[in-house]
Amino acid sequence: MILITTPSGDIGSRVLQNVLKDRQDVRVIARNPSSLPESLRHRVEVVEGSHADPDVIGRAISGVESVFWLPPGSPSSPSAEAAYVEFSRAFCDALPASSVTHVVGISALGRGWPKPAGLVTASLQMDDMIGRTGVNYRALTCASLMDNIQRQAELIQADGVFYQPTPARLKMPHVAKADVAAAAAGHLLALDWQGVGEVPLMGPEDISFEEMAEVMSSVLGRPVRYEEMPMEQFAGMMAAMGASDGMVRAYVDMLTAKNEGMDTARRPAARTGTPTTFRQWCEIELCPVVAA
Repeated sequence: MILITTPSGDIGSRVLQNVLKDRQDVRVIARNPSSLPESLRHRVEVVEGSHADPDVIGRAISGVESVFWLPPGSPSSPSAEAAYVEFSRAFCDALPASSVTHVVGISALGRGWPKPAGLVTASLQMDDMIGRTGVNYRALTCASLMDNIQRQAELIQADGVFYQPTPARLKMPHVAKADVAAAAAGHLLALDWQGVGEVPLMGPEDISFEEMAEVMSSVLGRPVRYEEMPMEQFAGMMAAMGASDGMVRAYVDMLTAKNEGMDTARRPAARTGTPTTFRQWCEIELCPVVAA
């Protein structure tokens, strides 16, 4: 039995679809079961509730061998530690006495970074907590997600512009959520790995936001430009959208660390398993949304 958390989320839903191609003994935890696509709802066993709830976790992991773990990371949480570490505590408490042997989690690049990095720091603390339970654990440590740009699809469509608090010419690794989900599903289906470790998912190339604008212009057939926003403006925007003070600080610390080179500080010997280029992502993911 495979357990999948966040089955209606951007990554979790893709993991679920990939796993269902090969396995039918799949269970999910969902706050709102109706959020699952009707075509998938009858193919999985659903445990309703939050995966931070000890009772829900107890029911969900019974008879389970492997788990896809991803906290929702709610911006309204009081802090990044609450959103990732404390959210995962009931799960970690339940693991030692459970049937679970393998856990695959979504985390972030940045181990060894000497400064606070907000969401990244909390994600790595979560990884360490899961690793200490004795299960075999793989943390898929992701670069920035290309798909985050899709949140600005309306701006791109209406005004031909997108924003980020990052220097325009700074080259950074970016990875597509589809590749992250494929890697997670692959680890869940092939339990031929042991111990605790990290799998860096960095995409096939480093690319700047200025270069992204050029690619978007080419693919969309219209001018698109990138504008750097001050970090203070970004913080104010997050607060206006309902993020707590602690989470605003966590986002600022994370993006500041990325701007200072955190994602490229420790490069793997090879960048494998994440083949989607930014151009391909634009063609597959961004174009349909902007066109709509």
